[in-house]
Parts: sequence; C-alpha cells; structure tokens
Amino acid sequence: MLSTTPRTTLGREKHRASTDRADLYEVLDTGLICHLGVVHDGHPMVVPTGYGRIDDTLYLHGSTGAKSLRSGQDTEICVTVTHVDGIVLARSVFNHSFNYRSAMIYGTARLVTDPDERLAGLRALTDHLAPGQWDYARQPSRKELAATSVLALSLTEASVKLRTGPPSDEDYDYALPIWAGILPLVTTYGTPIPDPVLDPTTQPPTHIHSRT
Repeated sequence: MLSTTPRTTLGREKHRASTDRADLYEVLDTGLICHLGVVHDGHPMVVPTGYGRIDDTLYLHGSTGAKSLRSGQDTEICVTVTHVDGIVLARSVFNHSFNYRSAMIYGTARLVTDPDERLAGLRALTDHLAPGQWDYARQPSRKELAATSVLALSLTEASVKLRTGPPSDEDYDYALPIWAGILPLVTTYGTPIPDPVLDPTTQPPTHIHSRT
C-alpha cells in the first residue's frame, strides 16, 4: 500500500486515487518519459527525461552539467508520469475529460556515487527504454560515466490517480442529440528504421523486433 501524506492526498475527485503500490509500479513501468520538477536559482523548472525503476527506487540520469540534475541533488523534487488512454467526449463542453493513469512522486533526490549502484541505475534506465539493450549494446566508458550524473529517488511518498469509463453528463443533457463516448488513444511501436550508415547485413536484435 502507498502511504498517505498531506501532499499525496487528492484535494478533489478522491475516488480516482489508488493506494495500491502495484498501480504505481504499472504506471511507471509502462511509461517512457517522466517530468522532473525542480527549483533552479529560485525559479521552477520542469524537464522531460527518461527513468528506470529498481524495486522502490526511481533512477534519473543526465549530463553532469545539466541544470535540472544539479538543482535536484539533495533537495525536494517532484516527478510525474502520465498515460492518456482516451479522450472523453461529453454532451456538454464542461464535462469533457481524459481517461488516464498518472503517478506523482515527492522526495529528496540522492546523487548516486557508489559505482555498482550507478551501473545498476544506468542499466535500469537503458532496459526501461528498450529491455535487453544493456546487454546488447557497448557498455559505457569511464569517460562517459564521468560525464553522467545519476539521481535516486525513493518511491516512499507517491500518489496515483486514475480515470476510466464514459463521460459523466448532467441528467438533463442525456436527451440531447449529441454523440458522446470515448476516443481511445493507443501508443504503438512501428517498424525499426536503420541508421543510414549501418551495415545492411546487421539486423535488429530479437528484443527490438519483439516490440513491433
């Protein structure tokens, strides 16, 4: 179960909240991009970035010179992941909505300095992007590792919000001759496009083909 704190308690639409930790994992594990919110030089900043999860820790990475990562070290940050599953079209403009799954995580990010944990975090990030790619591709060099920062964020304080189902119209609107329902939205992988300089005899590995 997810612990409830003042920050993770929904102010409205409380019935859409989930305290099931499995729902948090599902939102994170099926997403690709998170949004990292930090305060830099007294100003808010939200940056889209990749991530990876190991148990109850989320790993983020970037250049050692990235402002978002420098500002996120040892300070309060917020990370969000959102899936849009459909556009909810109602009879009234007021009641239009989205079907979605979202997670919001609060906490103090920790700069990862242990070499083994850094590699584990980078592996989680890589395999989250493309499962199996860490073992398939060249491993990072010392120079590349030195230029990369890895942050760890505990999943201790998190909230999950979900919406499913049809529109919620007013009773007096149901008689209107206006189409209402859900326009599903699905993200799929296409056919792999090779690098123009790739040897034509080199084919996509199984872990890439299996996603198309």
